[in-house]
Amino acid sequence: MSEGSSEILRLDAVSRRFSGLQALRGVTLGIKQGEVLGLIGPNGAGKTTLVNTICGVTPASGGTISFLGKDITRIRTYQAARLGLSRTFQIVQPFAEFSALDNVAAAALFSQPGESLKSAREEARAHLAFVGLETQATQPAATLTLAMRKRLELAKALAMKPKLLFLDEVNAGLNSAEVARATRLIHELAAGGITIVMIEHLMKVVLNVCTRIAVLHNGQLIADGLPRDVIKNPAVVDAYLGQQYAQRNATGG
Repeated sequence: MSEGSSEILRLDAVSRRFSGLQALRGVTLGIKQGEVLGLIGPNGAGKTTLVNTICGVTPASGGTISFLGKDITRIRTYQAARLGLSRTFQIVQPFAEFSALDNVAAAALFSQPGESLKSAREEARAHLAFVGLETQATQPAATLTLAMRKRLELAKALAMKPKLLFLDEVNAGLNSAEVARATRLIHELAAGGITIVMIEHLMKVVLNVCTRIAVLHNGQLIADGLPRDVIKNPAVVDAYLGQQYAQRNATGG
């Protein structure tokens, strides 16, 4: 990314409280057009809450969020989708009885309400082909394997024509061959110009795909920078990576 690249998303002092729990604490973060940002941190750090807050699922308790220069702090989920904010979910829950094709077509219709069912299905076919599910198009989503449901989730997110795509643990529960396939898809999406924010626990994937890493711990941003710098940051090693990881990485092991 060049220094002059414009920001697609800006968070200023964003907080989120759930009754007594402070899930996000004054997070300030800018995301540049075209970058792949890895969002990492321990379980419960606030990563999914941050994505939910940006996408309108759980509105911010404080601070401001802007997307392409427009204030979206109080946006609704359908409005976020129509602006070009799209996301996958950590827990994959497709419409079980719908075919794979109609799951993806439904996502297209949700984000582009003027679209016809015919054109939504045509687009859905293209997205299924991209994620390698064209032969499963007519199968009910309930019959797909976990890896296939994860790819279906990605196809649904792409059907929403994202400018900014949030991927929430797309590799969780996958074997190494499935992770490699998912990683190739993410590389292709990034090469196509979609800005991506990845919540991911597999550091191998983060270091392979991400141009930058932001680290959350207890709802606070504790590091933000180039992957090679962030993984050596003592606060990140203490809060998340652990000394063994740091030592292995330092020795190339």
